[in-house]
Amino acid sequence: MTRPPQRVDLTPAAAALLRRLVSLHGPVMFHQSGGCCDGSAPMCYPAGEFRTGASDVLLGDLEVEGIKDGAVVPVWMSGPQFEYWKHTHLTIDVVPGRGSGFSLEAPEGVRFLIRSRLLTDEESAALN
Repeated sequence: MTRPPQRVDLTPAAAALLRRLVSLHGPVMFHQSGGCCDGSAPMCYPAGEFRTGASDVLLGDLEVEGIKDGAVVPVWMSGPQFEYWKHTHLTIDVVPGRGSGFSLEAPEGVRFLIRSRLLTDEESAALN
């Protein structure tokens, strides 16, 4: 059976980093606010550390192979930011560099970032 379309996914490098972060910090989550500077990057927090609100949109729950107990990693985005990105598929990746001091990967010398592509007509129809 084919996997249904998803709004968000991650690269193998991001999955490897998430496995490390979960081993160090326990369950984690992502939130992307759409603010300036690092606010436009996906921020990784211990699960529940960032309080989502009524206007936040759950893009999906990432299943990361190798995270114990089959825990998923929820990916949230602020509602206003989602309005700009709702026609795209987002892929969380990781690159060398310094990200925000608030995101869990900051001490690792890398930062998460978003890569995007437009959803196909079929994906858009299935997701809406």
